[in-house]
Amino acid sequence: MAKYVLWGSYCENALEKRTPYREAHLQGLQAQKDRGILVALGPTTDNRKVFGIYEADDEATVRQLIEADPYWQNGIWTDYEIHPWNQVF
Repeated sequence: MAKYVLWGSYCENALEKRTPYREAHLQGLQAQKDRGILVALGPTTDNRKVFGIYEADDEATVRQLIEADPYWQNGIWTDYEIHPWNQVF
């Protein structure tokens, strides 16, 4: 499986706006983690960016997961980039 890095941005006031979607978001992430697709994900300390590492068959799979997430669907994540990653260490 290939590895991919996610870099995305949060909306303004994300901590307040995410509240109605947070539980569904976390449950979805846990399901991805349980399936071995999501390696790690979380915000930067200033809560402006999100960073994640995925292991998936292809980039399209990662995009589908991101765009199905309640944070993306409800504007908490405002944009994202996916980069194939060559893990050396």
